[in-house]
Amino acid sequence: MKTAIIFYSYEGSSLVTADLIKEAINADSFRIRTVDKKKRKGFFKYLWGGRQVVFNIKPALKPLPVDINAYDLIILGTPVWAGSPAPALVSFLHNTKITGKKIALFCSYAGSSGEVFAKLKALLGGNTFAGEIGFKNPAQMESAELKQKISSWIKTLA
Repeated sequence: MKTAIIFYSYEGSSLVTADLIKEAINADSFRIRTVDKKKRKGFFKYLWGGRQVVFNIKPALKPLPVDINAYDLIILGTPVWAGSPAPALVSFLHNTKITGKKIALFCSYAGSSGEVFAKLKALLGGNTFAGEIGFKNPAQMESAELKQKISSWIKTLA
C-alpha cells in the first residue's frame, strides 16, 4: 500500500512523530509550511494561534509537491491548537480535494486532543478512516516508548 504522511508542525512535536511513522512504514512524507515564517513565542504564540482557530483563518501555504491520487493511505498529522487542528492543516484540506481515500489521523498536544479528530473527519467527508491516535508531548517522550506506541498503532491501520 502506497502511503503519504502529510503534516504540519509548528515547534517540532508533530515532526518527530511524522519522522518516526515514516521510518516505521517507509512512507513518503510531506511537511506543510506556511508562507509566514515569523515564529511567535510565549503568550503571544497562544494568542496568535487561538485567534487563527477562533476566526477560522486559513494561512497561505507554500506549494506542496504531492499528488493525492498516487496514494492508497494518507496519514494526516497536526498539533492541537485550542482543541482544533492547526489552521495550516485546515488550509491544506480546503485547498486539496481528498475523497475516496483511506485516511489515518494523528495529533500531538500538551493539554488534551480536544475535538481535533471530529473536526478533521468533518473536513474529510467521502473517505474511509483507518484510525486515529494522539501523542501527548511526543518530543519529550522516551524514543523507545514513542516508537512502540507508533508501531502498535500502525498495526491497526492494515
